[in-house]
Parts: sequence; structure tokens; C-alpha cells
Amino acid sequence: MPTTVHTMMESPVGELTLVARDGLLAGVYMTRQRHLPPPETFGERDERPFGPVITQLEEYFAGSRTEFDLPLALRGTPFQETVWRALTTIPYGETTSYGELAEQIGRPTASRAVGLANGKNPISIIVPCHRVVGSSGNLTGYGGGLDRKRQLLDFENGHAPALF
Repeated sequence: MPTTVHTMMESPVGELTLVARDGLLAGVYMTRQRHLPPPETFGERDERPFGPVITQLEEYFAGSRTEFDLPLALRGTPFQETVWRALTTIPYGETTSYGELAEQIGRPTASRAVGLANGKNPISIIVPCHRVVGSSGNLTGYGGGLDRKRQLLDFENGHAPALF
């Protein structure tokens, strides 16, 4: 049976709940995040497995990290996992559309399904679902809220100072 633990960390986008399953990062959840699993599924509180995660998130918010190098435990449907892996290829400071992401994964007519999978991404920021925008470049849905999405995109595009 998998061992699931969690901890909390303060961040410039609010408190984050970090969840690990068998020592691998399985969740980064924001307060009031849409599709937030029930807190009782986060396991006991234990900070031990999160040192590298916290360090890399702090470096990101300080402006000194543009890529994450962490082992992840993504768990969803095969389609969701394909979308989430594709999200990790979107470079820092760049955006893509749901349609472009659908093309990238070989499912050009699945932009709505890509949007739904994107919205259920369990590892926000590190699996950068905030970098996906509408086909016109407009900000569209974000599980953490559009204000946070704008804050993260402005930060990554150099339109805002380091967040930490």
C-alpha cells in the first residue's frame, strides 16, 4: 500500500499543500484550488520528503530557477498523464494554447479534453498548467484562479519582480 504524506509551505501565491506518495511528489495544491482532493487523502503531516521540492519552489519564486528537476508521481487516466507530461515541455516564460497542446500529443481535435485534463493537473507550478492559454492568447480557466495565473505568467515574462 502506498505511503502518502504532506506538508505545507508559504509561497507568494498563497499557502501550498505538498503531497508525496512513496517519496515522490504527487501534488502541489493551492488554497481554494478547483479539483482539490479531500484533505484526508493527503496522509499524515511529514516534512522529510519535501526538502528538494521546497528548495526548488523557493528558487523558482526567487527568479533563479526556470526548470524543475524532481521525480513525480503523476496519477490519472492515460490521457491525463499524456497531457501532464506535455505540459512539462512548455518552456519557462512561454505559453501555448489548448489546441497547440492537443496537436503536440497527436490528438488535434481534443482541445476541450486537453483543457479538462489541464484543469485536473495535481502538481501545479511544477507541471506548468498556468502556461496554457486560449487560442486568442486570452487567459482562460486555471484551477488556482485567473489572478494567480496572471501573477505567474507576469513573473515568468519579466513583467513582475521575483516573488520571494
